[in-house]
Amino acid sequence: MIKPTTASNIANMADTDDTFDPIAYLNHPRWQEVKPGLERISALMEALGNPQDGLKFVHVAGTNGKGSTCALISSITREAGYKTGLFTSPYIVAFEERIQINGTPIPYEELTRITLTVKAAADALPEHPTEFELMTAVALCYFAQAQCDLVVLEVGLGGRLDSTNVIATPEVCVITSIGLDHTAVLGASLTAIAREKAGIIKPGSRAVSAPQAPLVSSALAFTCTCYYVPLVTVDTASLTGTNADFSYTASNGITYEHLSLALAGAYQRTNAAVALEAALALREQGWAIPDEAIVRGLACASWIGRFQVIEVGDGSPSCPVTVIVDGAHNPDGIEALVQALREYRVERSFEHKPVLVMSVLADKDYETMIRALAPEVSAVYAATPSNPRALSAAHVASAFEAVLPTTPITTCTSIAQAVTRAVDHARCNTPSSEKPLVVCCGSLYAVADYLAALDLLS
Repeated sequence: MIKPTTASNIANMADTDDTFDPIAYLNHPRWQEVKPGLERISALMEALGNPQDGLKFVHVAGTNGKGSTCALISSITREAGYKTGLFTSPYIVAFEERIQINGTPIPYEELTRITLTVKAAADALPEHPTEFELMTAVALCYFAQAQCDLVVLEVGLGGRLDSTNVIATPEVCVITSIGLDHTAVLGASLTAIAREKAGIIKPGSRAVSAPQAPLVSSALAFTCTCYYVPLVTVDTASLTGTNADFSYTASNGITYEHLSLALAGAYQRTNAAVALEAALALREQGWAIPDEAIVRGLACASWIGRFQVIEVGDGSPSCPVTVIVDGAHNPDGIEALVQALREYRVERSFEHKPVLVMSVLADKDYETMIRALAPEVSAVYAATPSNPRALSAAHVASAFEAVLPTTPITTCTSIAQAVTRAVDHARCNTPSSEKPLVVCCGSLYAVADYLAALDLLS
C-alpha cells in the first residue's frame, strides 16, 4: 500500500526518472475512457494525502466561455497580488499549458516528478483513474506544493461528477453559458445539463452565472436556493460599448466605465462581466481585490484560440490577409463566433465575406454549426482534425454543399493545406479595394494546427 502524501511533503515526491515521459503516460489510450464519477478521484486524492484540502478555489463550469473566463479571473486575482493557479483543458499548443501558476506553465521537470508520484498512487488502486482524473491530481498536487493563494479550476465535463468536483466548498462557483453539448453523457435537455453543471455549487460558496436560457436559469436558481447560496447573473443590458472601451453596471450598483479587453470577439465582453462579478464575489468572501486590479486584469488577459486575430503576409506588405482563429466547437459557440464576426467586420470595414476553414469532431452537432456559418462565408476549405473523433473533411464538405450549392467548397488533405489554400483564395478573390479575411474554426483540437500553419505563412 502506498504511503499517503500530504500537502506539506509533496515537495519530497519521487525523484525525476529520466526515462519517464509524463505526457505519454497521462495521454495513454488505456486511461482515456470517459467515466463520470468521484470514486476514483476521491480514492486517488486520499492516497496522495488530499492536498486539495489546503487550497482555495474558484470553480468554473459551463458549455462555452470557460477557458476565457478562467483566464480573465486568473488575470484579475494575479493583479490583486495573489499567487494564482490555473487548471484548464484541453491544451492548445503545449501540454503544460493546462497547469499554470501566475501565467507560467508547469515546468516539465515538475510535471515529471509529480506525475511519477501520482502514477504510484494510481497503480495501487483497485480501479485505475482516467486520464482527466490523473491530470486533475497532478494539478492539485502542484498547486498545493507551490502554496497557491487561490486556484481557478475549470471543469472538464459537466460538473457534478467531474473529477474537479473532488474539492470541498469553493470560494466562488462560476457557471458560464450553458448549451446542448456532450448530451450522451450529460443529458439530452438543457435542464438536465444545467443540473449537472450546477453540481459544483456547494453550501457556503457564492455563485455567478452568465446569461442563460430560462430553463437553465431556473435550474441554477433552484440549486442555489436549496443551498442558501447567493446567485448573481450577468445582465447583458448593463454592457455597453466595444472591447476597446466598454462599461458594465455590476450587481453592486457600481458602473465600471472605460473597461478594455485584449481578447477579441463581442462575446468576450460577457465573459469579462462574469469575471468581474466573480471578483466581486471573492471580495464578499474576504479577498482583497481592488477595482484597479479588476480593470488591469481584464485589460491584460490573453487566451489562445479565442477569436485570435493574426495578420499573414506573403512577403509583400501590400497584400496581407487577416485570419481569425476561434475554437468554437458547438452550435452556441458558433453562434457567438458569427455575432462577433459580424461586429468585427463592421468595425474593421471588411465588406467581402471571409473564406472559411472548417474542421470538426463527428460527435458534435456539425450540421447546425454549418447552417449558422453558411450565410457568412464566400468559400469553404474542409479539413480533418487530428483526433480519433474527427469528422472527415469529405463529410464536412458534403454538409456545406447541401446548404451552399453555388459556393466554392474544397476538401483538403490536411489542416495545413486547408489554411494555405484558404489564405491564397482570399488574397486572389477579394476585390483589390477590400481587405481579405479568413476564419478558421470548428474544434479546439484544431487550433494548434491552425496556428502552426499560419506561422509558416507569416
